[in-house]
Amino acid sequence: MTIPNRLRMLDRIDLAILDVLQKNGRISNVNLAKQVNLSASPCLDRVKRLEQEGYIEGYYAKLSEAKLNQSLVAHVQVSLVASNTAVFKVFREHILRIEQVVECDMVAGGYDYLLKIRVSNMEEYRQVLGDLVDIPGVGTHHTYMASSCTYLPK
Repeated sequence: MTIPNRLRMLDRIDLAILDVLQKNGRISNVNLAKQVNLSASPCLDRVKRLEQEGYIEGYYAKLSEAKLNQSLVAHVQVSLVASNTAVFKVFREHILRIEQVVECDMVAGGYDYLLKIRVSNMEEYRQVLGDLVDIPGVGTHHTYMASSCTYLPK
């Protein structure tokens, strides 16, 4: 009897593979296998299975915000004028067009969305803020400028 993928439990080796890949997605399979105490072939099989089952959704590069001139970070709390599907949809459609918004989380609590915005300077931030407040349905917003950012690989 086969266990459906959605019910399969990850064992300690699967979890170790995920941990290593989350810290270094470019590690070679041979080095990954060494770190999780497997031979290369079974390690590769496990990685492929984890990808197929959706535990690994992709591999990404961490970019240098300073070199890309995007070192100013703002976290913006946004409250909408109404909480309904139509307003949420309009907000999402507009926010996807603002390239400086690097994260957009719908949250529960005192506001509706928490945005992470990366810009080069305050002038660019003011332009992004103008685009943000012009989105139909946006009510209030509060900005928190980050004084320091630390990337925490898992």
